[in-house]
Amino acid sequence: METRTWAGLLAGTAALVTGAALAPVAGATGSTTAPHDPCTRTELFFGTERPDGGPAVTDQEFQDFVDSVVTPRFPDGLTVEQARGQYRDSHGVIEHERSYLVTLVYPTPKAKPAGTAVEEICHAYDQRFQQESVGRVDEPVKASF
Repeated sequence: METRTWAGLLAGTAALVTGAALAPVAGATGSTTAPHDPCTRTELFFGTERPDGGPAVTDQEFQDFVDSVVTPRFPDGLTVEQARGQYRDSHGVIEHERSYLVTLVYPTPKAKPAGTAVEEICHAYDQRFQQESVGRVDEPVKASF
């Protein structure tokens, strides 16, 4: 049975850090080490249905958005996952839609400029795809890469 370390699992997913390089996990080839670098994890929830009833945002449109808007602001890496979500719209109606979850992890000392970049991303998505909002969750985490 193959043993996987946290470092191996993290390396197997998309790189999640922007800004300064973080220290590698000590002993990554055979033992696990608890993450130790203070970071912020931001999760962004992008809906795909348009309030005006127009066509939903396609996979290609979303990938183009990630390539042109998100990646230039977080070039060191990010994770994109497809999801199904629901929310109450501005008219009180529960809406169900295909969505995307984008996860960013960056060093806490870079949280202020990263926060500005995240706001730019949210605004750009709202404008480009006529969205009411982009959901956002920020939380402190410890990470090592």
